Amino acid sequence: MTSTAPIHELLPETRRYPPPAGIAAAANVGPDAWAAANANPVAFWERAAKRLDWDQPWQTAHTWHPALQDDGTLRPPTAEWFTGGTLNVAVNCVDRHVANGWGDKVAYHFEGEPGDTRTLTFADLQHEVSRAANALTELGIVAGDRVVVYLPVILETIIITLAIARIGAVHSLVFGGFSAEALRFRIEDTGAKLLVTSDGQFRRGKAVAVKAQSDEAVQGQPTIEHVLVVRRTGAADVPWTEGRDVWWHDIVAGQPDVHIPQYFDSEHPLFIIYTSGTTGKPKGLVHTTGGYLTQASWTHWASFDAKPDDVHWCTADLAWVTAHTYALYGPLSNGTTQVIYEGTPDTPNRSRHFDIIQKYGVTTYYTAPTLIRTFMTWFADGAPTQYDLSSIRLLGTVGEAINPEAWMWFRDNIGAGVAPIIDTWWQSETGATVMAPLPGASTLKPGSATRALPGMITRVVDDRGNDVPPGAGGYLVIEGTWPSMARTVWGNPERYLDAYWRRFAEQGYFFSGDGAKMDADGDIWVLGRVDDVINVSGHRLSTIEIESSLVSHSLVGEAGVTGADDSTTGEAIVAFVVLSRPLEAGEDASAILRAHVAQQIGPVAKPRDIVFVPDLPKTRSGKIMRRLLRDIFDGRQLGDATSLQDATVPSTIAAIVAAR
Repeated sequence: MTSTAPIHELLPETRRYPPPAGIAAAANVGPDAWAAANANPVAFWERAAKRLDWDQPWQTAHTWHPALQDDGTLRPPTAEWFTGGTLNVAVNCVDRHVANGWGDKVAYHFEGEPGDTRTLTFADLQHEVSRAANALTELGIVAGDRVVVYLPVILETIIITLAIARIGAVHSLVFGGFSAEALRFRIEDTGAKLLVTSDGQFRRGKAVAVKAQSDEAVQGQPTIEHVLVVRRTGAADVPWTEGRDVWWHDIVAGQPDVHIPQYFDSEHPLFIIYTSGTTGKPKGLVHTTGGYLTQASWTHWASFDAKPDDVHWCTADLAWVTAHTYALYGPLSNGTTQVIYEGTPDTPNRSRHFDIIQKYGVTTYYTAPTLIRTFMTWFADGAPTQYDLSSIRLLGTVGEAINPEAWMWFRDNIGAGVAPIIDTWWQSETGATVMAPLPGASTLKPGSATRALPGMITRVVDDRGNDVPPGAGGYLVIEGTWPSMARTVWGNPERYLDAYWRRFAEQGYFFSGDGAKMDADGDIWVLGRVDDVINVSGHRLSTIEIESSLVSHSLVGEAGVTGADDSTTGEAIVAFVVLSRPLEAGEDASAILRAHVAQQIGPVAKPRDIVFVPDLPKTRSGKIMRRLLRDIFDGRQLGDATSLQDATVPSTIAAIVAAR
């Protein structure tokens, strides 16, 4: 990190939306929550933890050993929450709801990409998880073993994940679109004993084979004892290794549907989730049982104002941390009915999500800004009117900062101009939402995640860790600790120290890697990764704000902005733009958009180059991979691209750049 100047404020936003009166009157959490939490944060999280069922209560609520030592040296910090308390995650997510008389309540509606459907009640889910837990035990899996799950968004993914947690093993879910190399790394790094995979998966209307790729990943892996295979597509001639490979339907279906749970210490590892990172190998972040579940449960209940009759849909892939927290553990712990969908939003047509919302009466719809911007290009005149979206009462966004115009489109077209948008900021490292509005207490601002939730403190600081003045940009940090924070990097605690705690060790701040600004009201605006800031003639400019300016023009559906080498200014701004419509004869889109940015922000933010592309390189979680855009434009070898949603996009863009 070499910057010394603040990030410049560029694009002010003045629109404000107070909470609707009806939501405010019945909200789970009101405006007094911040004061109560600030008075005693540990006591606040203890109250949140008591929402769960504990087999044994904790003896010590919280201990923290910071990175900076008394002698001035640094070591990896350690945090513990609810020490001595024991619980079972699956019991809290399933069994206790059945015991409380909710067995007949729907836990999940599953929508397969080909159109197949299945519904599980909480009682059904309890039986399925019990069978899977018994099968895991038969396969020799015990508490502490690692299990890698390489499955699409299907019910078996949820069932096996809960079963792994139920027996105290540690799960690591891998996106089903990742390569054999990416899967192999995670198997090797975790020392996994079992891989759970499928014969294939449905993707964009086609059945795609998966088992051969899984076999390539486990080849030569000494820790793997079995590969458990779900039959999803019914593919013929599935490659098979006798003695190692086991069909799900052969070993799970015949198991007893009762399983006696064990209870595990609050600090017992629950899962390992990998970040893609900009350089180096992915980091395996370790999340523990009691603290993670406490914050996952409370933030879902508070931020999404969870009600007994809600139908919640988090559109993230189950391998992404957003789905861990808000399609698995958070909603399940609150007894919420959910929808999951296997496929892509344009299969068989671009209205598939709207059809699902109408079909199941979805009330809370949580998705990524990239999908919202895609909808804007698909439906320039607004969402199709033939679908009834009136069940929607709350919307949510996650993945990266949302452009204000995309925020407005989302509210007006999906939320009927009234549904609050829960714009959430958090990371794999934090485990649960850190900043987000409370629907009954927060005034919304398009493009801002407002401020830290009760029990959390975020700051915007300069290089020395001092708070920057309102409007100035700086580094987004978290003060203190919180229950759902990752405890370490699997097998590499020094990397945990270096990545998150070394930079501001003197202040004890967690460094998020994001830039941000705080406005005069104390609300925070995330400006993107610090690595994405562009330095043009000494002006440090946020890519997010330039992208937001571009997206606000009717010609633009999506935009990705990056820096490029420039002999005069040091760096120049390059914009990659997906048009919202075909250009008319003689229409100079580059000139129009450069003038638009100059008028909205100023000449310093005007892109030197605009490249028109059919798509942008994005992760499955919806984040634009701007560093790949820079690699392409500057003619460098691409960095780590294992998390790409569509691996063909960079080569397509490279051909367009080369032809300019």
